[in-house]
Amino acid sequence: MANPSIVRFDPVLHAACVEPLTAMLHEAYAPLAVKGMRYLATHQPPSKTLERLCEGESYLAFAADEIAGTVTMYREKTLSSCEYYRRAGVFSFGQFAVGRKFQGRGYGALMMDLVERRARELGARELALDTSEHAADLIATYERRGYQIVSHTQWEVTNYRSVIMSRLLQSDVPTS
Repeated sequence: MANPSIVRFDPVLHAACVEPLTAMLHEAYAPLAVKGMRYLATHQPPSKTLERLCEGESYLAFAADEIAGTVTMYREKTLSSCEYYRRAGVFSFGQFAVGRKFQGRGYGALMMDLVERRARELGARELALDTSEHAADLIATYERRGYQIVSHTQWEVTNYRSVIMSRLLQSDVPTS
């Protein structure tokens, strides 16, 4: 199968995508919800999806004309309740999902490659993320990409404690 087309989200151009994107997020996060983890993406309304898309640099992956995935990269979050995200040079990403019928095809890796490259281009020292401390499969996936658990946080909108995972980006830059 061909690689997806990954485009930067534009609130005007992609306004009609917000509802199907929200449905895709609900579906992609459903297995985690079944395990009792109440991620915001398991139940958020389209208005929250749009708000989160507009908070950072967001990307949509399309397979033909169907939404296959999404990810949002955030620059330093100086007002975050998570201390780690307030650190200088720390970018993060979230609202990351691949539609269930597209999982296992490398789409998630392509989107992560994109946000890692983009964060590096924008001068990030490291790229971080958060996920439930009970999401062992996700944690293992991120560890395989070089992310390490560096902290924990408790979000008001979730029913679990989150691990903060981070990957240094400067070591990825070739030296001359």
